[in-house]
Amino acid sequence: MGPPRRQRVLVGARYFSPRHPPLPAPRPQGAKADGIICAMSITIKDAQGIAGMREACRLASEVLDYIAPHIKPGITTAEIDRLGAECMAAQGTVSATIGYQPPGYPPYPGHLCTSVNHVVCHGIPNDKPLKKGDIVNVDVTVITKDGWYGDNSRMYLIGECSIAAKRLSQLTFESMWLGIQQVKPGARLGDIGHAIQKFAEGHGLSVVREFCGHGIGQKFHEDPQVLHYGRPGTGEELVPGMTFTIEPMLNLGKRDIKELGKDGWTIITKDHSLSAQWEHTVLVTETGYDVLTLSAGSPALPAFVTATTT
Repeated sequence: MGPPRRQRVLVGARYFSPRHPPLPAPRPQGAKADGIICAMSITIKDAQGIAGMREACRLASEVLDYIAPHIKPGITTAEIDRLGAECMAAQGTVSATIGYQPPGYPPYPGHLCTSVNHVVCHGIPNDKPLKKGDIVNVDVTVITKDGWYGDNSRMYLIGECSIAAKRLSQLTFESMWLGIQQVKPGARLGDIGHAIQKFAEGHGLSVVREFCGHGIGQKFHEDPQVLHYGRPGTGEELVPGMTFTIEPMLNLGKRDIKELGKDGWTIITKDHSLSAQWEHTVLVTETGYDVLTLSAGSPALPAFVTATTT
């Protein structure tokens, strides 16, 4: 996790603010522990670590595959949460979110996050049925028995949705993949953010800036922060063995957000416009990238990705 900024920043599933403690001192470069080679505060995974991440991410995507057929009009997000927990129990994984409690915040009560319509992220599962026309993001993070974390999320359209809702979900999906395509050794984190921002704003959407992707491994949130906006050629240089999430949140309206009520978690668009998010966990390889959370149930890749990778 990166250090606090002047304004609080939400990273992955948590807030950053001056009340949170700073990072611990990094291990000396080259120090090894549990499949990780530590370079400054960014953990570079070795072969053992990459194998652990592959397994965790495979299982995280399996949870989304398991619940997908059940997400239809009439189901509640509490039931989606129960199904996710059921799948994790069968896998032998545990949820990274249930009971998750950053300093100053209440324990998160769900096994996964369910963000409906104008909820940007961290929506808490509840007993309200989903109805035709709703959109929902389901965000799943699992921990394997060996302590590795896998993190991913997908959008689901409930019944027949508006053209605007379908467009928002599709463009957010494509923006994620444009960001992923920037990943290769020698590229910079700013290249990822710039690709996402340019595409999103070029289609009249706004990029939520208070949240970002994050490194992931044997901790839920590691360095680096992966912003979904920025300037090309800036930020940390990417090197093989880095693993992090790319998870843009795009709004139909303005990018401003706010907390909903007093639950300490739910974030909504300030203007109540629709918001969408997609997320994958990515590995930097010697020649480019590997998306660790792809599965048989993942949506078809955008045409521009297929054309580039085949």
